[in-house]
Amino acid sequence: MVRNVIILGSGCAGSTAAIYAARANLKPLVLEGREPGGQLGLTTDVENYPGFVDGIQGPELVENMKRQAQRFGAEYAAETAVEVDLRRRPFTVRSETGSYMAKTLIVSTGASAKMLGLDSEKRLLGRGVSTCATCDGAFFRGKDVIVVGGGDTALEDAIFLTRFAGKVLLVHRRDQFRASKIMIDRATRNPKIEFVFDSIVTEILDPERNEVSAARIRNTKSGAEKTLAADGVFVAIGHVPNTKIFEGQLALDKGYIILLEGSKTSVEGVFAAGDVHDQSYKQAVTAAGSGCRAAIDAEKFLEAEGS
Repeated sequence: MVRNVIILGSGCAGSTAAIYAARANLKPLVLEGREPGGQLGLTTDVENYPGFVDGIQGPELVENMKRQAQRFGAEYAAETAVEVDLRRRPFTVRSETGSYMAKTLIVSTGASAKMLGLDSEKRLLGRGVSTCATCDGAFFRGKDVIVVGGGDTALEDAIFLTRFAGKVLLVHRRDQFRASKIMIDRATRNPKIEFVFDSIVTEILDPERNEVSAARIRNTKSGAEKTLAADGVFVAIGHVPNTKIFEGQLALDKGYIILLEGSKTSVEGVFAAGDVHDQSYKQAVTAAGSGCRAAIDAEKFLEAEGS
């Protein structure tokens, strides 16, 4: 069986693409991936998605999108694409359990935030630990927070958080930032930001209370340890786009899929949506918008072919 559309990923981008493709009677198949719902599946309160005056839980939002897509005939499979063949159409997508063929492919596999690798970090993710300052900053009004990282993203997050937080502690493992000079200048001039150099976070407290109260850090040169009180920890050490299976088949930039026009990729009939191509915004609403665009582009592509 050759599908009209296969969508890889079930976050905001993937499920929005599924809604539009299903309403166009394309009967899309969505392979949900290893993290069903994407980044929102790991998020608690979402207050900046339009239409939800009192906010909504991330898992609830993506589940609603999935049910909406299914209502129009989209099919979801709890599988992960492990290999693709884009050299000829119909395209072949292989999962751990089988293979599928499709006339068009929408890639919405997202980007995963790099984490510190701490058990306490994992347990407190969405409960005081965040990877998105613009998403969660407003929850920390008047509170003290820690930002971990030393690149442009970390400094941008620290500066952004000063709009809400009482104090921002920027913890960096080296004694110099990797960020651009202009970002360093802006951060050092901000009186709300304090710098903790040559340090790494070794534990986040307190998982037993299900909230962040402090972080233990260790000096990378002296080995000395101390505890910094904080109400939140923002991990800003970068993202990794989930594009490994497309290497050598799609044009990439730092791992992110390059778009040529609209949602079109370097392979005709393959479209991309969401964080898998977005190096700048990484918001639920922009991902949803790009999912809509990809579905419409796929529909037009199939119409032009007479499919």
